[in-house]
Amino acid sequence: MAAADAALPWAAQCAGMALFASSFCLVALALVLMLLRRWPWCSCHVCRGYLTGSWARDFTNLGDWYAHLLRESPTGTVHVHVLGCTVTANPANVEYMLKTNFDNFPKGKTFAALLGDLLGGGIFNVDGHAWRHQRKMASLELGSVAVRSYAFGIIAQEVEARLMPLLAAAADASAVVDLQDVFRRFAFDTICKISFGLDLGCLELDMPVSKLADAFDTATRLCAMRGAAASPLLWRAKRLLNVGSERELREAIKLVDELAAAMIRERRKLGVANSHDLLSRFMASAGAGDEHHDVDDKYLRDIVVSFLLAGRHAEAGGDGGDSEAPLTFEQLKRLDYTHAVLYENMRLFPPVQFDSKFCAGPDVLPDGTYVSGGTRVMYHPYAMGRMPRIWGTNHGAFRPDRWLTGEGGSFVPESLYKYPVFQAGLRVCLGKELAVTEMKAVAVAVVRAFDVQVVGDSGSAACAPKFVSGLTASISGGLPVRISRRVPS
Repeated sequence: MAAADAALPWAAQCAGMALFASSFCLVALALVLMLLRRWPWCSCHVCRGYLTGSWARDFTNLGDWYAHLLRESPTGTVHVHVLGCTVTANPANVEYMLKTNFDNFPKGKTFAALLGDLLGGGIFNVDGHAWRHQRKMASLELGSVAVRSYAFGIIAQEVEARLMPLLAAAADASAVVDLQDVFRRFAFDTICKISFGLDLGCLELDMPVSKLADAFDTATRLCAMRGAAASPLLWRAKRLLNVGSERELREAIKLVDELAAAMIRERRKLGVANSHDLLSRFMASAGAGDEHHDVDDKYLRDIVVSFLLAGRHAEAGGDGGDSEAPLTFEQLKRLDYTHAVLYENMRLFPPVQFDSKFCAGPDVLPDGTYVSGGTRVMYHPYAMGRMPRIWGTNHGAFRPDRWLTGEGGSFVPESLYKYPVFQAGLRVCLGKELAVTEMKAVAVAVVRAFDVQVVGDSGSAACAPKFVSGLTASISGGLPVRISRRVPS
């Protein structure tokens, strides 16, 4: 009897190993069948270039390869069959997807599956009633004069009390700093203050590490890698087996969940009455102040993550006069040339390089491209900023004056369907004006006080920036710069 008891754990281990092996074989078989279904039956140069990675011989970034393909296409649209994806840089197609036939191009279940572990039921990951409800609430809050005033006050304070002293210390020490990291910390601090009323202090002089910021960045990077896989079976298999990037993603999301929950508890403890941060206003308007509403906790967690993602979009970011006094909101609005410089930057380097929808039912795009139901349709702002048919023969040149017209050079925006950096149509970014104001405030303050010199290979005009995978664009290796105080002329 004792021998039988001793043998039981060994038998259980064998059974577990057998189950693991059979599961692995089943997933591997499904993967092989998927690849056989799509390859080599599709022998077009686009699919072969993507699967083999041969595009990297001639292009630094995948986005540059897409831009090349779309420039070569008569319609500005190409198919990547192995991804089940249609990619377009045609403004007419963008308008059709985001406005004219909006209901036939939702985010879709496939997209929701890619990002669902991180974004949950947040506004960036849902369609239908859930999306309309959250968008209506967000529109009301972000359109509030009180919220805008509150947000601008936080931005101005963060610039003067943290960003400028940090850069001044770097200048005095002749130190090289990663400007991308500095701006990322600035964006994270401001979005946490504006959205949650909490100060994470990421931009203190000692540059403390934020577990939330690091976990969130890791999660967004790994979610983006899912979308780049030739087959969803690849990441689904790793998630099932809890190995590799999927295990890392699960750990990062667990940390995000824990910290978001702590943030919500802290916000409840401080109270939501008369608070202008967005989380408090959402909690009050949703009747979520009662801690016993478990369903509200999940809803609020997804709101928190959505705010963090929205705040990351503003990190990609004149002539402010000779005064050292911080500019007011109204003064910043009147800086047309600064506005043009920012828009020209984002034309060439949009914070979100591409966005995807899924075609719910068979459709024909305005350029004549047939799209079958269930197909992923991607519009590509990065490529669109490099299209001669949109921006002319000088599309590759940095020319802020292309945004200015009339006497005095007034800023005049292009159609959002030609320039979908903030999306367009019914899903246009509600925080666009706040993001532009934040970038203007930073740009003016830095340019008036400092000279910034990019160092190393990143400073070479011939060296194109190399981007890393992520839901928002970031430069591999950061952006090392040397800061020096500007000498008054």
